[in-house]
Amino acid sequence: MNKHPFSGMSRRQFLAGSTALGALALTGAGRALAQEFQIPEPIAELSADGPFRWIDSGDQKAVFYKAFLPEYGKARGIETVYDGLPWNEIGQVLPLGIRNNTAQDAFCLPLNLPPAFAVAEGWVQPLDDLIPDIETWKAGFPAGAFLEGLNVFDGKTYGLPYTSARVTSAHVLYNRKYLTDAGFDPETTPLTWDTFREAARKVTEMNAGRAFGFIMGGNQVNRFADITRCLANMAGQPCGDTSIGLGIDFRTGEPVFDSDEFVGAVELLLAMQQDGSIFPGVMSLNAPQARAMMPQGAAGLILQGPWNIPQWERENPDFDFGIAPTPAPEGAKGNLIVGALAATSNTMFINARSKNAQVAADVFHYLGTEEGQIAWGNVVGPSDPPIFPAAQANSQMSERAKAALSMFEQIIKVGPNPFARNPQLAEVAKVYKEPTPNLALTVQGLFTSQSSGVKEQLTTLVSETNKALDAAFKAAKDAGAEVSRDDLVFSNWQPAQDYVAADYEAL
Repeated sequence: MNKHPFSGMSRRQFLAGSTALGALALTGAGRALAQEFQIPEPIAELSADGPFRWIDSGDQKAVFYKAFLPEYGKARGIETVYDGLPWNEIGQVLPLGIRNNTAQDAFCLPLNLPPAFAVAEGWVQPLDDLIPDIETWKAGFPAGAFLEGLNVFDGKTYGLPYTSARVTSAHVLYNRKYLTDAGFDPETTPLTWDTFREAARKVTEMNAGRAFGFIMGGNQVNRFADITRCLANMAGQPCGDTSIGLGIDFRTGEPVFDSDEFVGAVELLLAMQQDGSIFPGVMSLNAPQARAMMPQGAAGLILQGPWNIPQWERENPDFDFGIAPTPAPEGAKGNLIVGALAATSNTMFINARSKNAQVAADVFHYLGTEEGQIAWGNVVGPSDPPIFPAAQANSQMSERAKAALSMFEQIIKVGPNPFARNPQLAEVAKVYKEPTPNLALTVQGLFTSQSSGVKEQLTTLVSETNKALDAAFKAAKDAGAEVSRDDLVFSNWQPAQDYVAADYEAL
């Protein structure tokens, strides 16, 4: 087989064999669950008024906070309450709590709600008067963690960017035995689109209906969008990943859903389906269910995220699996694109009307130190990795988890973020309504044969997306916002490099 552009990664970088699994009780997920927290001295005098309350989207984060907050509360002599809720519930509960003055002291924002909106509406308060010598504290973060328009507004710091967004929900995780038996070693020679399809077909044929080549959570519609966009990125079509930037090539400001790379990505999925290589029940599975079937031997390949790694290592220690980059066409030199270095979905804010703001700031400060970042990495692992590179390297996560993060450093780049350029775009995002069907539903419709003609359907999506964007920009301008479609154009963007503060200044 021909070498892939990422074949220069050594096998050691992808190390994840039975030796690592056998040592799991002493390292990685095994030790993470036994994390002991050394609570430092408070950064200021604390006086709690009622229980200190924290809300986020749970998952592996909940594992950390359910262990950390009771220990923190014991050290400080205060009561703590943690709420980990699904995103759809956060989208309902938090705005209602803000209106009723019952919202938690510290919270993440609902998905696709720009921080600029929360600042403008008075939901949140700055950290500058709560964290002593805040500039020194911020200097400990990697460059790009704090950015005007994302977590800094008018020079004031509002958000805690403590987890890295340099992760993907669509890299290769695979059953090592199935792929080896089929003649493939993705750790040494990462899969191209052709070999991805071929490997799935061979695994299916060799297992004669007992297992299939590829599985996904087809009942969770966003998976169709995430997988398609990541495949297209790796094929060389860069674009935004969220909100009004989803599918936008920021070099032109135009949606690119019908580019050759997007069309090819969808056609790859359809070809694998026609080969009979995709698990036949995918449309009844959500992402966690599809993930759970991999250790059971139902499939050889899945495109998901690094959160699978600690879960499989902990719950299925005999499952021998490997990791590799998202497949790319032969010779392609694309990169996965994320909208910021810090994970916006995990950025935490302090309620503007919190009676325990200083307590929240004390926790924020701890999470923004190397000690706190390492403790975070010990528990959460690669699922929501610490934003400090040193904490990623020094955390007690498994070698396989560290290999995944190392891989992400190479294949994932930070792209432009329109909200960092013009925070008033929050007014556009607030009224923007994605076309129906959107990218996820369009690809799902093609996959289930409810529609046909890949290029035609994606071209229609481009047209409808432009109409929806134009309508949202007009509505925002009519309401007084100073915005333009030109705000989506970043003429100096070079997708093979991170887009940093100096690039915004050079526009």
